[in-house]
Amino acid sequence: MTPPGAVQRRDVGWEGAVNARDLGGVAGRVLPGRIYRMGRREWLTDRGWQQAWDDGVRTVVDLRNPGEVGRRASDPVLGGTTAGRFLVRNLPTEDPSDAGFRALCGPYLNTPLHYRDNLERWPGKFAAVARAVVAAAAGGVIVHCAAGRDRTGMVTSLLLAACGVPAGDIADDYEVAVRTMNERYRTQAAPRENPRSAEELSAWLHQARTHLLELLSTLDAGAYLREAGLSSGELTALRTRLTL
Repeated sequence: MTPPGAVQRRDVGWEGAVNARDLGGVAGRVLPGRIYRMGRREWLTDRGWQQAWDDGVRTVVDLRNPGEVGRRASDPVLGGTTAGRFLVRNLPTEDPSDAGFRALCGPYLNTPLHYRDNLERWPGKFAAVARAVVAAAAGGVIVHCAAGRDRTGMVTSLLLAACGVPAGDIADDYEVAVRTMNERYRTQAAPRENPRSAEELSAWLHQARTHLLELLSTLDAGAYLREAGLSSGELTALRTRLTL
C-alpha cells in the first residue's frame, strides 16, 4: 500500500466539488485536462461550474442510476446558466433491479472486490461510457458517480488500463479517492458511511488495493472493450484522446 501523501495529488479547486481531480499526469501518460473524476455534480456551485468550464470541461458522464440523480436539500441552489452549457450523459454502470448483483455488493458498490462481477454482467454499459468519452466535444470530460470512488474508480481503472497505464498507478489513484471520502465522512454530521479510523482505513486499503491489482493483472482492458462493442477505431481514438 502506498504511504499516505506519497501519491501526486491533482485536485481541482472547483467550488463545491468533492473528490475531484484531473487524471492528467497519471504515470506520466495521461494528458492534463482530458479526463476528470469526482463525486456528485450536484455539489458544484454556480462558481464551481464556471471554474470547470474555464478549465475546458464540456462533457459530464454520470454513472449513477437515474433514481440517484437530482438535487438534495443540502445541495447548493443554482441561479446561473453555466451548468446548462455542459453535455450531460447519464450512463449507469449497473442495473439496480439485478437482485443477484445487489446480493453480492450490498446497497451500493463500495469495493473493487465486485468490479469483475459488474464488468462481466454489463459489458455494453462500459463500452457506452468509453464511447461517450471518445465522442465528447473538444474539451475535458468529467466522469462521476455519487462519491466519486468505486463506480468512478471502476470506470477510470478500465479506461486507464486500456490506455496502458500501469496497475500500480491506477491503484494509487483509487487510494486517493478512498482517503478523500473517508475524510469527508469523518467531518460530516450524518455521513453516508461510518468513517474508518486510521488503523481500519489502512487495513481496508490494503484489502481493496489487493482486489484491484488482482483484477487488473488478469484484465486485458482493450480486449474487453473491443468484445463489449467498441470498434478498433474507437479504441484508438480513446487512447489518442487521453494519452501522450
